[in-house]
Amino acid sequence: MSLWLVTVSVTFPPYHWWRTVFYLIPAIALYTIVLGTLSLASSLFDRRGYAAHWCARTWSRWILRTTEVRAEVVGLERLVPGRTYVFVANHQSIYDIPILFWALPYQLRIIAKRSLGRFPFLGWHLRRTGHMLVDRRRPDRTIFAWASRLTSDGLSLIVFPEGTRSRDGRVARFKGGGFHLALEAGLPVVPLSVVGSRHVMLKGRLATYPGHVRLVVHAPVDTSGLAGTDSREFGERVRRIIQPEAESDCDLLRSA
Repeated sequence: MSLWLVTVSVTFPPYHWWRTVFYLIPAIALYTIVLGTLSLASSLFDRRGYAAHWCARTWSRWILRTTEVRAEVVGLERLVPGRTYVFVANHQSIYDIPILFWALPYQLRIIAKRSLGRFPFLGWHLRRTGHMLVDRRRPDRTIFAWASRLTSDGLSLIVFPEGTRSRDGRVARFKGGGFHLALEAGLPVVPLSVVGSRHVMLKGRLATYPGHVRLVVHAPVDTSGLAGTDSREFGERVRRIIQPEAESDCDLLRSA
């Protein structure tokens, strides 16, 4: 009688998976519940969303500190404090939002579909705190009304024109829709290069890592007199500004 010995190999998840699942996710969920509730409550007396933005920045700071992510900002002196800008960034990680909200001392807002405004809590928050809800059937009416609100309330907009996160850090072709408002309203566009955020949390993986992220703020691009310009051509112009810095860590890895 022969005995068959079967060797079973068991692979345990790495340390950072355990840290993410049992420490970071519960902590971030707690931050979101507490500050999200404060944000929604603040909208009852602050329709411009300034208090809600303070909540968003605090939420961002707590996430970065808990994850041990250090964000270095370069070029902020190129901007005029209090001015309305359309910030355009490459997209590497879900951490890009907290990085930008914490690193940029401006009243930042995002673009969302108008249909999201009907969702409980999320939609109420977006509608009541100054975020842009776009009606795709009548985009021009939305753009001009919202551009006026941006400047009168001292708000700025964040756009990720790639539409999705990059897996390898390469900057994909920009979609033109995000530039339409800036061109038609004559708002200055600020290219932003986010460098290294994908290493904090790789796309498709449930693990976060401490790290150093560099945010390069480029000189604003004037859009005065560019109404009617092809938004895709303009987007490619902005992409060429962002790309060299954003892909710099890819070049370092490739040459290593």
